[in-house]
Amino acid sequence: MNFLAHAWLARGGGDDFLYGNLIADGVKGNGLEAWSTEVARGIRHHRRVDAFVDRHGVTRDILARSPRSGRRYMGIALDLVWDHFVALDLEDTEGEESSVVTRSYRLLSRRSAPSRLAPMVPVLVEQDWLRRYADFSFTCRAIRGIGQRLSGPNRLAELVPWLEAEYPRLGEEFQRLWPDVREALEVTPDDTSRS
Repeated sequence: MNFLAHAWLARGGGDDFLYGNLIADGVKGNGLEAWSTEVARGIRHHRRVDAFVDRHGVTRDILARSPRSGRRYMGIALDLVWDHFVALDLEDTEGEESSVVTRSYRLLSRRSAPSRLAPMVPVLVEQDWLRRYADFSFTCRAIRGIGQRLSGPNRLAELVPWLEAEYPRLGEEFQRLWPDVREALEVTPDDTSRS
């Protein structure tokens, strides 16, 4: 899962908790003493979501059938693909999607991101990536763009034709994965025990 999915799952927590979920990919290691208690809880929640998705049968099945040369990078590509399907799913939430996106952008604009994310965050906000993930061609461009920032050949770009060919099946698999993730890890205002 990427920014949008993590924001949606964490929206029931406070701003610090949500912010921690949004920046977690930029935070290295388990030493979270530099962060407030709530931001650290958000970072840990984000990591639990990632671990849950990585262990899920849907993810394992996709990795088993994906191109061998790109398996090492498939998790990165799937994170963005899942955000695409989350964006489509949330288009029917009557304003809730807009609220969580606006709140996420506000937090990301007002607070410093970890250095690994700092160059990307202003672009993400300015170009409205969270809403634009609903466009699969935009999502594929984002996947290729991440691949350009990695060393060596752009293995992520090499995965895009496979992702496009598998799109209907990936959509079906998302419909099996997302309810499981939400049931296990979605934080609501009444239930912060999952965080």
